[in-house]
Amino acid sequence: MDVGKYLSRIGFEPQSESTLETLRSVHIRHLLSVPIENLTVHSGGLVRLDLPLLFDKIVNQRRGGFCCENNGLFSWLLTRLGFQVTLLSGQVKGEITGCYGPPFDHLVLMVVIEGRRWLCDVGFGSAGFSVPLSLDTADPQEQGHRMYRIREDTGMHYLEWQSDESSSGPKDWDALFKFTLEPRSLGDFSEMCVYHQTSPSSIFFSKSFCTLLKPGGRVTYIGRRLITKTFPTEATGEVVKTIKELKDEEIPLILAEIFGIVLPSPLIPKDEDVRPPEVKH
Repeated sequence: MDVGKYLSRIGFEPQSESTLETLRSVHIRHLLSVPIENLTVHSGGLVRLDLPLLFDKIVNQRRGGFCCENNGLFSWLLTRLGFQVTLLSGQVKGEITGCYGPPFDHLVLMVVIEGRRWLCDVGFGSAGFSVPLSLDTADPQEQGHRMYRIREDTGMHYLEWQSDESSSGPKDWDALFKFTLEPRSLGDFSEMCVYHQTSPSSIFFSKSFCTLLKPGGRVTYIGRRLITKTFPTEATGEVVKTIKELKDEEIPLILAEIFGIVLPSPLIPKDEDVRPPEVKH
């Protein structure tokens, strides 16, 4: 771990204190700099959860990765910055099926600062939150145009949000993923890391994608499409989305120009339907 090099990768000035302000700043800077992507899977490679390999990929090669890669490496950085970090196991709720994935489906982080607990996640994607959420309240937590809450029920915690793409009027709370506060290690996620690279029930296997948060919006490559979203403003009041169809020869240029990614091997674009997960809770 070269902390200075990592912080330079995400455009963050080193801070001497492990405060909530520092945590919020490094969290949002990570999201704005490191994509969530699975391009290794679709260019003949294999993802392994070894911290030195993750550092080389994300920092030296200026790539991104799965939740296990991004949050796994981010936890190492936070620990080196003096934060108290715990790895947690999450289960993502499928948008189409409404079913939760298996345990260790998603890696998230809990950070404790002066006795207060915060949920951190730099590896979830388009519905993810930008700055840490408090784990010490069930009240709604507003982040810009979005609203989140963390609901607890018999030891299980549920991260819920009000979708920013819902129709006007009262919005329902939808679960994004559920998780417990039981401490985990990065190695605990190895089996699910293989699952996500080989199972038709995983979006990581079924679709080639790369997504990055931008100031005021998000840009996503998936299959043979480039999707750009602009978040609601007082003027628009809604998400503005544009979709551009891509030719195969355009994709490497898009990855380089927009995401800063140059792959060592040719990418095979993929955009297949995701099968319902086998484990349902």
